Amino acid sequence: MTDETKTDARPHTGRWFEQLTPGLVIHHAIRRTITESDNVLFTSMTMNPAWLHLDFDYAETQTEFGKPLVNSMLTVAMVVGISVHETTLGTTVANLGFSEVTFPAPMFHGDTLRVETEVVEARASKSRPTQGIVVFEHRGYNQRDVLCCKALRSALMLREPDAGS
Repeated sequence: MTDETKTDARPHTGRWFEQLTPGLVIHHAIRRTITESDNVLFTSMTMNPAWLHLDFDYAETQTEFGKPLVNSMLTVAMVVGISVHETTLGTTVANLGFSEVTFPAPMFHGDTLRVETEVVEARASKSRPTQGIVVFEHRGYNQRDVLCCKALRSALMLREPDAGS
């Protein structure tokens, strides 16, 4: 295989470690309305039998919300997923973990999720010279601009490849 035909150099839209400076805020272009089908499928796939997510009668008569809540794990998954195109697609080595996840307000079927990400910390890796560690704060809002999810996530990011190599 010649250099011209290599397929391992895939296009990326994520940012390199050097581009992820503390204080950078990215307002993500993608928004997503969460449907009843999304919630039922995700809740069922993850084996969560909570009535709060699946039983309309229970939610209407036995909860303060009057309708089913979107599964919070679906919310955080979508918040992080929406951020990928503009933060880590093709430039991340690994997701290192979450240090905090909060849900200040619920999401409901039909709510539209929008996301912004702030880089809160970035440091070079001591053991991996071609990589760095970035802490992202992902924030998810509904269509009324109510904060519904906040997640601090650490990721191991690639440094920009040397232009001369």
